[in-house]
Amino acid sequence: MWWDTATPPSVGKEMRQSVQVERRALWTPFFCVAQTPKVWEVRFWGRSVIDEILRGLVEAIRLIATRDPDVVEIVVLSLRVTGTALLFSSLIGIPLGVVLGLTRFVGRKLVIAFLYTGMGFPPVVIGLLVYLMLSRSGPLAPLDLPWIPQLFTPTAMITAQSIISFPLVAGFTMAAVMGVDPNLRQQVRALGGNAWQTALAILFEARIGIMVSMVAGFGSIISEVGAVMLVGGNIQHSTRVLTTAIVLETRKGDFDLAMALGIILLVLSFLTNLVVLQSQGKLLDD
Repeated sequence: MWWDTATPPSVGKEMRQSVQVERRALWTPFFCVAQTPKVWEVRFWGRSVIDEILRGLVEAIRLIATRDPDVVEIVVLSLRVTGTALLFSSLIGIPLGVVLGLTRFVGRKLVIAFLYTGMGFPPVVIGLLVYLMLSRSGPLAPLDLPWIPQLFTPTAMITAQSIISFPLVAGFTMAAVMGVDPNLRQQVRALGGNAWQTALAILFEARIGIMVSMVAGFGSIISEVGAVMLVGGNIQHSTRVLTTAIVLETRKGDFDLAMALGIILLVLSFLTNLVVLQSQGKLLDD
């Protein structure tokens, strides 16, 4: 039918067939075979894109295999900033999650509400708040205390990432503790255990959930870009981490380095999850 080709009946059969071939070529540029210039242009464009991606992957693997200095520097800084932030958030978040899961006190529901709000808070807003607090016109500037971090330093990035991961660590820890069988507490007390021994027994049973909380906190900050970009500034040899470097190199057109950093970021996330799964298997076997 003539309306299948979007060509009026007055056009000849050869013209309608040409239009059909060209339309199929635009939809399937890698598989069609035709003898019109537009078809070969589309096919060539498709092949060039695939070749560019493959070449970028090969170059990215080469940069990783040869331990390119820029790649090593970015990866080391990323792990240092993220690891330190996760340590701080765990030191505060795990005890808070345990307290919320084991005790009942006035205002507990309000604290949990704030905690859940923080779990869904946009990271870039956290970065903005930290930026305003640490800026020269911010409320912390007049104090001039040595332990207050300054903007565009790794310490400021650690501060922002600690705030981002803290609600996740505390929230998942609280859920893990609350998921422990309530009869366990009664059994420990019946055997003569005190409050500390009861808490330790509950923590031992909730250890897998606590590990998952730390992995969730790590995943939320290793892949975060908005907050660290604001407070760190993405300064070369100073505050450039994996995510901010990927954004910068992509904008510059250096897709080889960007893909190399992206592969490393994916591998880090995969290895983290693999360690957790392996640990879960060992703990469950025990």
